[in-house]
Amino acid sequence: MSLNLIKLCVGCDSVEDLEEWIAFRLDERRRAGEPAEHWHTTRMVPTRGGEITDGGSLYWVIKGSVQCRQLITEIRPFTDGEGIGRCHLVLDPEVVRTDWQPRRAFQGWRYLKPADAPADLGKGRAALAEMPPKLRLELAELGLL
Repeated sequence: MSLNLIKLCVGCDSVEDLEEWIAFRLDERRRAGEPAEHWHTTRMVPTRGGEITDGGSLYWVIKGSVQCRQLITEIRPFTDGEGIGRCHLVLDPEVVRTDWQPRRAFQGWRYLKPADAPADLGKGRAALAEMPPKLRLELAELGLL
């Protein structure tokens, strides 16, 4: 069984912001002649990496709710220029929208069991993904999403 991670998406106000940022970073890498891959850098290296890369995702908390996820394809530990151990969580650039699930703020990332993860929206609920972000946020704050 795969294991997931959950993390705050600092600096993004919506899933659309995250998607735009990913597209921008991929384009930057292509123009620099680097492999067009997307990763998130974190200080702590997950000790359960084998379970995570076996189909696990990084669930993003945006504005107090889990709203989307990205498949984690690889975990690459490294030491930065200051000698601090870090890792790249290599992510599939496709952002999959999920049911909104309220979450309090926390630091770093946490493990997230599949049973505790919100479900993907799927085709039957695609209208929620097409709803304007401000309206989705207002409905979520009212507890209607």
